[in-house]
Amino acid sequence: MTERPAWLAPALAYAASWLDYQVRTGEHPGCSLAVALGGEVVLDVAFGHADSPAGEALTPRHRFRVASHSKTFTAAAILKLREQGRLKLDDLAGDHVAGLNPAVAAATLGQLLSHTAGVARDGPDCAYWVDRAPFLDEATLRAELGEAPPIEANTRLKYSNHGFGLLGLVIEAITGESYVSWIAREIIAVAGLAETTPDAPPPGGAPMARGHGGRAMLGRHLVFPGDQPTDALAPATGFVSTAADLVRFFGQLSPTADSQVLSVASRREMTRPQWKDAWSPAPLSYGLGTISGDFGGWAWFGHSGGFQGYITRTLVVPEQGLAIACLTNVIDGMAHAWLDGVLGILKRFAEAGPPIPALADWTGRWWSVWGATDLVAVGDTVVLATPALLTPLLKASEVAVSAPDEGRISQAGAFASFGEPVRLIRDAGGSVTEVQVAGGRLVGQDALAAELLRRYGSTSPSGD
Repeated sequence: MTERPAWLAPALAYAASWLDYQVRTGEHPGCSLAVALGGEVVLDVAFGHADSPAGEALTPRHRFRVASHSKTFTAAAILKLREQGRLKLDDLAGDHVAGLNPAVAAATLGQLLSHTAGVARDGPDCAYWVDRAPFLDEATLRAELGEAPPIEANTRLKYSNHGFGLLGLVIEAITGESYVSWIAREIIAVAGLAETTPDAPPPGGAPMARGHGGRAMLGRHLVFPGDQPTDALAPATGFVSTAADLVRFFGQLSPTADSQVLSVASRREMTRPQWKDAWSPAPLSYGLGTISGDFGGWAWFGHSGGFQGYITRTLVVPEQGLAIACLTNVIDGMAHAWLDGVLGILKRFAEAGPPIPALADWTGRWWSVWGATDLVAVGDTVVLATPALLTPLLKASEVAVSAPDEGRISQAGAFASFGEPVRLIRDAGGSVTEVQVAGGRLVGQDALAAELLRRYGSTSPSGD
């Protein structure tokens, strides 16, 4: 078991508090977050609703459609068969699957895994992605793989769900079993995942987070059941899982992990960057079933997923032994930005260390009519964080504390109150009830709500 650093607990506590605020104030349906350290799940929380119109509370045990996370599972399956000597990455797809277009048949398994085979992304009619048709059965997938690919292989990174559907056919041809049965036994079970299935619906009785549509069109969230099977495209997008299971699995793919799923050599091959996405607004690369990038010097790998009503993302920072998964159940979910926000919080605490004991009272969420401000003690500094922001600790004002209840803003932007005092205000029992920041005062949520209702709670300007 990896020893937990002293900064981890306060970092996780603030990450959960910040994410809860994001979900509530944005009126998002729901979000599930899990963090693992060295393979041990150290945070497993959920916010919001599994079914927003029905008012069903979301729990960490609710399953999500995690979509293209499926590709990482499929890649692990191919690498495991390679370890068993049953295939090579430079095998041609046509060596294992008949009836393919000659150009598709000439694609190597390594090219399919790295999205460089030139194969079409979703075929000529992907109505299944908007729930107007069932996902492709094997016969239809094979027929579409009989068509010429749109570009030549090895010319650029070109994402392809059909390419991973073809890898599923390769697995079936080699093992003589269905993709779903083989991967459930040889990958999911070996990884110790009790809340993961290769396709929907999940086993009877398993709670399912329902997908939701965006509010922009109708002013409300419509509910997508999210339980349709993906059939022949399960290797690309079928998986159903929880945030906790995803951090368990992806953490085991780290080259530094203690894992039974794959050898260290296979994990290195899977997770190393191989092709860059030159058109991405953020520097991203793809390996074998994994996306990789860098967050302020923390190199990471992982994957993301999008399904009707779900946006999800998981990443691993091998150097820190961290795995993080953020799952949202709405079509315009903030999983990408929220995971970056959590990562930024963890990184800030890792660099500054846990709060010193003298700052124990310099904490909490405080309010004014302008919104919430979080006092976050990090190392020997107090940060005035704005939880409404996606990067609450980045370039936030900082307070240098000089006495138990006295401090001064020591870092701030030009439009903030640099150099001005900050003071904790206590009641007769010694509890902090207000925080003075420069010329203004912040109070607790209940106190501000009562004041605002008293002052502005009438329904008409005359007070009637």
